Amino acid sequence: MSAPASFKGHPFHPIIIPLPIGLWVFSIVSDFIFKLGWGSPIWNDVAFYTLAGGIIGALIAAVPGFIDLIGLQNPKTKSIAVWHMFINLLAVALYCVNFLLRTQRAPGDNLPILLSAIGIVLIIISGWLGGELVYVRGVAVKQPPEGSI
Repeated sequence: MSAPASFKGHPFHPIIIPLPIGLWVFSIVSDFIFKLGWGSPIWNDVAFYTLAGGIIGALIAAVPGFIDLIGLQNPKTKSIAVWHMFINLLAVALYCVNFLLRTQRAPGDNLPILLSAIGIVLIIISGWLGGELVYVRGVAVKQPPEGSI
């Protein structure tokens, strides 16, 4: 089954999602570098801006993901996709709160770092569901033409 949000058979959503995931992971790594005293205050700024970039990237990735979701027909597959979307949006909302807290709290404050850790757990769960959609349910997997392998 091919994805509606694709170009020449290549779905956009899985192409885009590594960007926010990588930015959010690097954000929490930067937090730890700063918090543990392994780097200068610039690491706090890096954590802030990579977190913001992750929010923007996730919202961009959500558009083709939603287009793909509304094209699903199988009720079980669609249910998994809705949960995948819900958990991702929950993670984005959490990161938005995290972003706002960082503008009002002292550098290295524990609460934003805790929210980042919870956000990572959420995107791991959502990634598991995304893997279920692709590798088990075949979403956005286009079979090659007969005899082409």
